[in-house]
Amino acid sequence: MKNKKEVLLANIGGVFWFVITLVLRCSITLFISGAEASSAPGRVSFHGEADGPPPGMEAVGTSHRQHPLCFSDSALCLAPAGCAGCASEERLFHTLFSHYNQFIRPVENVSDPVTVHFEVAITQLADVDEVNQIMETNLWLRHIWNDYKLRWDPMEYDGIETLRVPADKIWKPDIVLYNNAVGDFQVEGKTKALLQYDGMITWTPPAIFKSSCPMDITFFPFDHQNCSLKFGSWTYDKAEIDLLIIGSKVDMDDFWENSEWEIVDASGYKHDIKYNCCEEIYTDITYSFYIRRLPMFYTINLIIPCLFISFLTVLVFYLPSDCGEKVTLCISVLLSLTVFLLVITETIPSTSLVIPLVGEYLLFTMIFVTLSIAVTVFVLNIHYRTPTTHTMPTWVKTLFLRLLPQILMMRRPLDKRREARSAKTPNGVSRGPAKGKVDHHGEPPPLQECCHCHQPKELATGKRRLSHQPLRWMTDHTEPSPEVEDVMDSVQFIAENMKHQNQTKEVEDDWKYVAMVVDRVFLWVFIIVCVFGTVGLFLQPLLGNTGSS
Repeated sequence: MKNKKEVLLANIGGVFWFVITLVLRCSITLFISGAEASSAPGRVSFHGEADGPPPGMEAVGTSHRQHPLCFSDSALCLAPAGCAGCASEERLFHTLFSHYNQFIRPVENVSDPVTVHFEVAITQLADVDEVNQIMETNLWLRHIWNDYKLRWDPMEYDGIETLRVPADKIWKPDIVLYNNAVGDFQVEGKTKALLQYDGMITWTPPAIFKSSCPMDITFFPFDHQNCSLKFGSWTYDKAEIDLLIIGSKVDMDDFWENSEWEIVDASGYKHDIKYNCCEEIYTDITYSFYIRRLPMFYTINLIIPCLFISFLTVLVFYLPSDCGEKVTLCISVLLSLTVFLLVITETIPSTSLVIPLVGEYLLFTMIFVTLSIAVTVFVLNIHYRTPTTHTMPTWVKTLFLRLLPQILMMRRPLDKRREARSAKTPNGVSRGPAKGKVDHHGEPPPLQECCHCHQPKELATGKRRLSHQPLRWMTDHTEPSPEVEDVMDSVQFIAENMKHQNQTKEVEDDWKYVAMVVDRVFLWVFIIVCVFGTVGLFLQPLLGNTGSS
């Protein structure tokens, strides 16, 4: 029971102190409101309702703020010294804009033009879209002009020389981007303008423009683009607004570098143009941005892999035909190139107006690999030819067995053996019998060469001399038995069969050698085409830029 009473008393005490605190705060608030009403009439009404500032007063940009404890203009004012400046600035704003019309040109004589000084400062080159031909830029547009209706004497307003006001409260030139592609053509007036006591107004609004830019990607990724931004008044002609350019270059002091593009030059020019629609002359200021693409990304990820694939194709012709992997290597290279093309499709600008340089190189590589497959099939067809299927023409023997091997510095091991044997034989005369047949290379058959290969020369010739007469006598006076005739026929058959096999083997070796010569010819042809084709393609941007400069 005692605990309940203590809790109740504690709650009552808490409510009591809360009520006392609330009453004190309300009293202080009413006291301060009365002091503000006495020091600034019109701010708070008699009934405590806010009358509000004059039109546009709530948005005035000022460096002084009225202190809530500034009771009056008397010595009891507890605010800092800037409070008097607040009142002066408020009074100045009310004086300037109480009868100001922001829709009327600020000229004393209606026939005089408003001179507007214009300058562009670029902060970022956001994007360059080659497909849609759009350049996106972040700009600061500096406008400077004089408004005679916004002048004052600083001595009458506590030395105030500048005033920042919302841009929608003053007259401003309707300068737009003529070649805008996406978004608003005109700059939004949500920023403030700087007013000076002599009537000079400086307005620098930021803007993000997506301008149309005709692009030539012939030399992609080593291309240069020339994009322009054309600014001018949309409704006022030269007789009403005279645009003057500030400097001849775009201000790039606050420019943030782009990772893909480099601004080589950005110049501005003033033009006075008479359009077909109107008789008046209109003034515009055009800034030309000459930009260059940084090709490092495309070189590493696109050109170098494609270059390796091209030179890998050359190795197909150095691979022997007997291993059976020539076509496999060709197909593997073609598949790798196809997969590579599928991966980089989104990287290359998709346009049908021109073929980019890298597209030409990829097409060149694709044709290169395809031709290597066709040549490999042709070489394999030559390699596996036999005397039973093909007869070697004379021009093939002359061209591929004599002429081209000398040009390509190719020598067969068989040719070296023949030269060695001919050097051992006196006067180049063959040691075989006169009736032995000679092949088309001028060499006796191997059987006739090796008939006495394991006997001394003198012994072999002596036996032939000793046995020559009895053999003739036996052949003249006796008839061989059937067994001897069978043995002689068998020996003759074996000899002719071996001779035929040797001739067939020689012809097959000749066809293989022809295939080897064709391989070597295309090896050098593809190396030359690959090197000069690559150098010729990638020298085009350099030659094009040199010619244009």
